[in-house]
Amino acid sequence: MPPHVAFVEAFDDVPLSTLFPEEAQVVARAVESRRREFATVRSCARIAMGRLGFAPAPLLPGLRGAPGWPDGLIGTMTHCTGYRAAAVGRAAELLGIGMDAERNEPLPNPGILRHIARPEEQRQLALLASEHPGVCWDRLLFSAKESVYKTWFPLARVFLDFLECRVTLHPGTGTFSARLLVPGPVVEGVRLSGFTGHWAVRGGLILTAIALTPSVSAGGRASGA
Repeated sequence: MPPHVAFVEAFDDVPLSTLFPEEAQVVARAVESRRREFATVRSCARIAMGRLGFAPAPLLPGLRGAPGWPDGLIGTMTHCTGYRAAAVGRAAELLGIGMDAERNEPLPNPGILRHIARPEEQRQLALLASEHPGVCWDRLLFSAKESVYKTWFPLARVFLDFLECRVTLHPGTGTFSARLLVPGPVVEGVRLSGFTGHWAVRGGLILTAIALTPSVSAGGRASGA
């Protein structure tokens, strides 16, 4: 993440008592594992908020489940088995942010791939798998598209299908580029055509992230980290 973004991760869950009452209400009927991940990822977010000088506040799901943030903040959360994380930045310094974590494991059903990967992306995955077998590239592509969506949605406020963007993974640099195949949102007077982000594989985890900075290139591709 850029230095002005506060990032906090956790590998163990916090007590459910850390939830605000209105947050606890949201997951009151959820299974125990869902309640724990919900509480822990919000604990990460509040620690990150504190590092930026913001007081703790309830973080409630809004439209399509996107978390609501206090005025002046932009953030993203993610969780998977054994891992939770949040990243938060000031709205004056950040236009958008998206982050996703997955286990470094193949997608559970090979049939899923045709719903998330375009034909050219599937060819890319096959090549990467033969050259770098230690990474589950299908899961990495899924994660990158999740980060794209989390960055896209607060800006566009409409759904983006997995097949409506084309992601290119760059193993040499740990980066990826995402080309939007539908009209992008207008940010700072520029219609975005895509995003760039970073990825890492460590400790059995895949992590992807995009941080959209206030400087958008003339070509409409947003800089990211």
